[in-house]
Amino acid sequence: MSWRVANACAERKFGSATRKQIIMFLADKASDDGSGIWCSKGTIQRHTELGDTTVKRTIRDFLKEGILVETGARACKNGFTVVYRIDLARIEALELTAEPDNETGATVDPVQIGPGTGATVAGVPGPPRPPNPRKTIHKPPTRRREAAEDEEAEKILAAYPSDRLRGKAECLDRIREALDAGTEAEGLLEAVKVYATECAGFTRSKVCFSDNWFKSGRWRAYVEEIVKGREATKAKEAEMLAGLANWVTDRHPLCRHITPSQIDALMAAELVTQAQIQAAGLRS
Repeated sequence: MSWRVANACAERKFGSATRKQIIMFLADKASDDGSGIWCSKGTIQRHTELGDTTVKRTIRDFLKEGILVETGARACKNGFTVVYRIDLARIEALELTAEPDNETGATVDPVQIGPGTGATVAGVPGPPRPPNPRKTIHKPPTRRREAAEDEEAEKILAAYPSDRLRGKAECLDRIREALDAGTEAEGLLEAVKVYATECAGFTRSKVCFSDNWFKSGRWRAYVEEIVKGREATKAKEAEMLAGLANWVTDRHPLCRHITPSQIDALMAAELVTQAQIQAAGLRS
C-alpha cells in the first residue's frame, strides 16, 4: 500500500464515483512509484461490489487514457493476471477536487470572508476563522459527458434493422439505462449487430420493433453470449501460452514451431525468461 499514490488519486477528479472507487482500490495495492498492482478484475469486482462489466469497461478506459499501464503478467491458477502501474504523471495532470483559495487582496468596504471573532475572554480574541473553512465546490458541467453518451446510444440504435425502428426517444432512454447499469457499449453494439444479422432473412413481421426489443431486455441474452465467448477465448489463449511455456522450459523439439509473436506474448506474461528462450534455441 502506498499513501503517496492513494493521496494523489484522492485529490483528483476521475469523472465518476465508479472510476474513483476503482482507482482508489488499485492505488491501495500500488508501490510508491505506482507499480506492482497485481489483482484480477474479479478481485476488484468482489471488493468494490461493482458489476463485472463495469470493472472491465473502466479498466479498459483507464488503459486508453494512460492512467493505467500494463507492465506484464503473473501466472495464477486460472492462467495469468495482468500487472498494472498507475502513471503518477498522468494522475497529477488531472483536475484537483478542491478549488484554490480566492485571495483578491483588499477592497473598498470589503466584505468579511472569515467569520466574526465573537466575544473575547480576558482580552484574548477568538480564532479569525474555523480550523476547517468550508469552500463552495461548484458542480462541474456535464453537457460534454451527456453529449458523448447520446452519441454512443445513437450509434448503437443505428445498428438496429432500419425498417423496424420505432420510438427512438424510448429506445435511447433504454440504451442509456443499460449503459448506466454497467453494460459495455461495445458489447451492446455487438449484440444489436448480431441480432440484425440473425434476422436479416426474416419477413418484416418476424422482426421485433426496436422499442420492444430494448424494453423487454432481449439484448441481454446476446450480450451474455458475447461475454462468454470473450472469456472462453481468453481462457484458451492463457492455456495455449501455458503449454508453449512448458515446451520452452523443457526444450521440447516442437519449440521450433513457436512464432516470434508468441515468444513476445510469453515474455510479456513473464511465463519464461530470456535465458530460457535462448536455451531453447529460439533467439540468439
